Amino acid sequence: MIPKLVIFDCDGVLVDSEPLTLRFLRDELAESGLDLPLAEVEDRFVGGTLPGVADRARGMGADLPEGWVDDFYARLYTRLAAGTDLIPGVVALLDRLDAAGIGYGVGSNGRMAKMRVTLGQHPAMWARLQGRIFSVEDVARPKPAPDLYLHVARSLGAKFADCVVVEDSATGARAARAAGMRCFGYAPHGDGAKLTAEGAQVFGSMDDLPALLGL
Repeated sequence: MIPKLVIFDCDGVLVDSEPLTLRFLRDELAESGLDLPLAEVEDRFVGGTLPGVADRARGMGADLPEGWVDDFYARLYTRLAAGTDLIPGVVALLDRLDAAGIGYGVGSNGRMAKMRVTLGQHPAMWARLQGRIFSVEDVARPKPAPDLYLHVARSLGAKFADCVVVEDSATGARAARAAGMRCFGYAPHGDGAKLTAEGAQVFGSMDDLPALLGL
């Protein structure tokens, strides 16, 4: 069934911000006494909120000061502002959705300020997404709760059953499942087993998604 609305996560789906963010987070945690391999940082923390990361890291022994979340965001934004690429093929994908008359929106566990830094580096993309971008700040509960995806659908006038979600994390896929929405799991590296375990249909390139959507 061709969807009426495609809801995209942002980091790792629209913008290639995850590698830099993960390396930056790994280094920050190491300086605070929690020295983890990059793969473990990814496994434990991708898809969550930064306050949630701070709570979990403190529980694992990280000595993070009060106000660390806001300080980390400020430093991270500076790094991301130096250059964050769009995910390959995503502009062409949105062009296909426009041509087919299919709506789209963004639902991110990150803050709106972060998306202004990353998506905002690409003026044409930022302009076409105006009025369609929603963040964790818009809802009471972050993913894996369904609140954000339900909020995007309501705001853009779509029935939940007519929506699909594009995610790169198990947390986001779980949120889509809880919202009753089909999920396509973007896994350009690896087999996407964690996405599959949450019920997502895994794909490896944005060029493959139009066919999966029935276009």
